[in-house]
Amino acid sequence: MCRSIKTLRRPEGSASDEEIAAAALQYVRKVSGYRAPSRRNTRAFEAAVRDVGRASRRLLEAIDPNASSLEKSPPTGQFTKRS
Repeated sequence: MCRSIKTLRRPEGSASDEEIAAAALQYVRKVSGYRAPSRRNTRAFEAAVRDVGRASRRLLEAIDPNASSLEKSPPTGQFTKRS
């Protein structure tokens, strides 16, 4: 599941509602440990997905896109092999 995580903040534009909803669902699945909740937990699961989606949208709208580069910087330290 973690290998398919997509960055929603991109230089070419904001994420779509569908991308944010998919990311929220993926996050709630990971946190809860459920791929699909039981009937008893469905309401709580769906509410959590909505809340995470809303929080993600607010975050993406509030972030200054010019504050820092989206490029990852190279590691600062080098590892040396021990003898």
